[in-house]
Amino acid sequence: MSAFSYVYMLQPEIVAKAHYVGLTDDLGSRLAEHNAGRVSHTSKLRPWRIKTAVAFTNRSRAAAFERYLKTSSGRAFAGKHF
Repeated sequence: MSAFSYVYMLQPEIVAKAHYVGLTDDLGSRLAEHNAGRVSHTSKLRPWRIKTAVAFTNRSRAAAFERYLKTSSGRAFAGKHF
């Protein structure tokens, strides 16, 4: 298991305004899953690229940040800072 948990934001290469926020312990493998079409929420807009990734040493804090980014204020924060 990784020492870090990552909250990541993906952006498809073809649609600039779309994005996906997720949480993983293995960023490279997770991106490969998205681009292989094995994630139902992202399979239609492939290929994806990592727009932003934030590493956490505490998985529960990473999960809380992921939940925040999925709220309206979190989306505004991400739009302003990422």
